[in-house]
Amino acid sequence: MVTSAPHYDYETAAHTQGYRLVAGIDEVGRGPLAGPVMAAAVILDPASIPRGLNDSKTLTAKKRLILFDEIMLAARAIGIGSASAVEIDAMNIRQATFCAMRRALSALNQRADFALIDGNALPPNLLCPAQTIVKGDAQSLSIAAASIIAKVTRDRLMVRLSHHFPHYGFEENAGYPTEKHRMALTQFGPTPYHRMSFGPLKHLQNSEENSGKQ
Repeated sequence: MVTSAPHYDYETAAHTQGYRLVAGIDEVGRGPLAGPVMAAAVILDPASIPRGLNDSKTLTAKKRLILFDEIMLAARAIGIGSASAVEIDAMNIRQATFCAMRRALSALNQRADFALIDGNALPPNLLCPAQTIVKGDAQSLSIAAASIIAKVTRDRLMVRLSHHFPHYGFEENAGYPTEKHRMALTQFGPTPYHRMSFGPLKHLQNSEENSGKQ
């Protein structure tokens, strides 16, 4: 079922099994040092699918914004969920990602009958049956749509955070460990939105503790 562009075959297969409302789910933000992990769930209207849907990573920022607006207008339902840096530290990034996906699915204003989830791990305790698809954002149109919604939503959140914490370059790096971000951490320390359980921050914290003992 793999083709060069996302398609609707997985959704159609679910429809033929009796599932009427099929949601695609994807996440963004597993790797950054700061900010939440964000997930989106999208139920497309098969009669009104925006043209050009693809894995958000393959699209330009301008194209993502255009498709974001088109998806918001055309989709049957959209749900967004996140897990904060505090939650990531408390439960680890894998479980926090599952949590964000469950929240996105729960946030749909129409309950999905079935979910298509990007990746190879099925989140526990979902509200409906589901199927994982490796590289699903490059195969399923619904997952591709979810990847765009999640990416744009998280990027906008990180821009807002940059207004309160201007030294870290969140508006440019979205919390990923760029050189500017790492230098700001060394100079100014972490914000409340940093993931203290991640390696560079644990190392920074240990260094500060050790210097305080000297």
